[in-house]
Amino acid sequence: MTETEKRAWIFPGQGSQSVGMGKDLHDTFESAKSIFKQADDSLGMAISQMCFEGPEDELQLTINQQPALLTVSYACLKAIEEINDGSFPKPEYLAGHSLGEYTALAAAGVLDFPTAVYLARERGRLMYEAGQQSPGAMAAVMGLDEEVLTAICQDTSTVIANYNTPGQMVISGMKDDVLRASEQAQSAGASRVVPLNVSGAFHSPLMKPAQEGLTEIIATVEFKDPDIPVIANTTALPLTNGEQVKTELIDQLCHSVQWQRSVEYMINNGVTTFIEIGPGRVLSGLVKRINKEVTLQNIGSVEAVNGLFT
Repeated sequence: MTETEKRAWIFPGQGSQSVGMGKDLHDTFESAKSIFKQADDSLGMAISQMCFEGPEDELQLTINQQPALLTVSYACLKAIEEINDGSFPKPEYLAGHSLGEYTALAAAGVLDFPTAVYLARERGRLMYEAGQQSPGAMAAVMGLDEEVLTAICQDTSTVIANYNTPGQMVISGMKDDVLRASEQAQSAGASRVVPLNVSGAFHSPLMKPAQEGLTEIIATVEFKDPDIPVIANTTALPLTNGEQVKTELIDQLCHSVQWQRSVEYMINNGVTTFIEIGPGRVLSGLVKRINKEVTLQNIGSVEAVNGLFT
């Protein structure tokens, strides 16, 4: 990487998890081992063991999946910092997809790690409970125009929860409504409609009970100003102070994730390299569909971490 190259670090959300994630980092880097211990201590449970050994059905639960992903992503970041010789400069921007926004905020110094993982666990719990109160569903829609899908959502009482790429959006709402919207999307020419394995209608008005619960919890937490601008999911604009962060995290539960616009904002402001830190390659795939010219890196393993400095 050149000194003039502008970078963004991006952090994954739900859907990037897999049993075994982070074990090589834990076993190799003292900094990563410390993060897993802090997570276990903060949550009062062995979230590290769940990451390493499963069982998969337990790891898939929203209440576990969210703190698990944050822990692995943050452990990976700490492993990078442990062996950094100055050749891995700080980014111009940070961003995370949905839950990944919490990892970005920890990386920006807004929250210390124990607080971030606690909030992720509480967020997952509240979202799961809201899903139990109002059973909802989500589905990814590929190959359909945004205007067409917006009209379908208006007709079916659903919403667009994620604007991921020009050709991929996610709809959210009550189960029957999402089914109707999915059928209409296919009739309108969508190339694929894929139901998502989630426990509720995330990023929709059905998350209102979770939003109310999270508002009470967030009121008890101190949010510092970010050391590095974090691009907000709901506005696709930088968060630059702690009060903005509080509003964003509360709004995020019931509003759309503007991932495409977030990436475009960073590119329009000079970012040419996106580094996905954490398990999986979901976000790299999305970024590539938004702009094929950018450089992408995935860092989610010991091999990838070591590869940065060899």
